[in-house]
Amino acid sequence: MPNIITVGEEYVPVEQIAYIELFEPPANGQFKSDKPWKGRVVLLNRESVLTEDTPHDFAKANEFRFLPEDNVATNPMISFRVRRFKPTEDFNPGKPYETQLQWRDPEGNPRRKLETVIAIALRGETEPGVERNARPRRPAQPRAPRKRAAPRAEA
Repeated sequence: MPNIITVGEEYVPVEQIAYIELFEPPANGQFKSDKPWKGRVVLLNRESVLTEDTPHDFAKANEFRFLPEDNVATNPMISFRVRRFKPTEDFNPGKPYETQLQWRDPEGNPRRKLETVIAIALRGETEPGVERNARPRRPAQPRAPRKRAAPRAEA
């Protein structure tokens, strides 16, 4: 993974990128651009930079972890915490989010994003929705005795 990623006209240190999500222009139609923006690169401090790459293409090109169910790519250099998310009466988003990704910005302030996939963001697993169980330990097997080398003949 390179140290600096070029996003449009900007150079962005890879360690400052939290994730990349699909760019959806505002519904009010006030956003006008000559470029076909497809992704939004979100920095640790929640500022963002638009890109012509989809989250999938950006992830592939920059070795990020792609979460297909959410169409989001996370930076494997960032330590994310994942918490279970349950809608409340005060906050009930339209999508069936299962988790909330959490990280800290450079000043130590907590940041959050709702997601549906855990295993890919945390461990880079390729099958969404499948959490890795601890690998069962192999049963102890008796070791074969070591053969000692024959003593050297002294000259």
